[in-house]
Amino acid sequence: MRPASCRPAYWPTREGTVPNIACGTPGVAGGVGFVDVSVDASVVSLIGIGLLTGVTTVLFGFGGGFVAVPVVVWADAALGADAMRVAAATSALVMAVNAGFATAVTPRRVLRELRGGGTLLLLLAAGAAAGAVATRLAPAGPARWAFVAYVAATIADLLLRPGFLRAGTGQAPAGAPAPLPARLGVPVGAIAAFLGVGGSVMTVPAMRRAGHTMRVATALANPLTLAIAVPAAAVSLAGATIHAHPGAPAHLMGLVDLRAASALLLGALPVIAVLRLRPPRIPDRPYAWTYIGLLAAVVIAMLLLP
Repeated sequence: MRPASCRPAYWPTREGTVPNIACGTPGVAGGVGFVDVSVDASVVSLIGIGLLTGVTTVLFGFGGGFVAVPVVVWADAALGADAMRVAAATSALVMAVNAGFATAVTPRRVLRELRGGGTLLLLLAAGAAAGAVATRLAPAGPARWAFVAYVAATIADLLLRPGFLRAGTGQAPAGAPAPLPARLGVPVGAIAAFLGVGGSVMTVPAMRRAGHTMRVATALANPLTLAIAVPAAAVSLAGATIHAHPGAPAHLMGLVDLRAASALLLGALPVIAVLRLRPPRIPDRPYAWTYIGLLAAVVIAMLLLP
């Protein structure tokens, strides 16, 4: 039975009667049928957060990764503890696309700073594959608190250890050591893929302490993030889906929430394209403080999630 607000089912007009489409009354020949234009509020929210991930990809080198984690945990809360696994896997796919696109539109003169980094990239990829496998095997519950603890420890390091907040010169001094030694590639890649934080949370501070400005350090973080995200996303997509879980959504592929990833990318990619063409001019020191503030905001968001 239609609710009272849906009567009359047909509205009178000079030409006769037409269906009241607000009630979903089926139309007759030549009439106007009901069209459901409702949109899942969570998808709209994810697209909105996607805009933010686009900004953080360009300005902070995050690839959208660790910003996406609390959002996907919220969107897939029905999965319980497994939501963190899905969030880390979905984050890897979002990072792979965002970081790949951002790297492709980064000026070659900036990317030349990574000359000789082939071994590091390979070791980051190997570590990321191992970290993605560990995501499947490790207990789901502790991963969330490991994420919070790691980002909080990073914030403390940036504030207490010298070198991050000072202004860089734009290029590493001649003869300076590599910002991230190749031997650290495997552990950095593994931690980044396991927690879904992306490589930039580790590599941007290292680039800063090597003498780079925030603008150059964040731009160089994207190719390093790409090396981590591609193998992590491949492992996450290839494994078994959590269909046995009563709250598992139908749009999971492996551990990746394809609906969430698509919505985040829909918001992010246009923003990356625009900001790479017209990058904002931000003074270096406020830039560094904003980076720390964003890390703190993500920690707070993860603590407030149910």
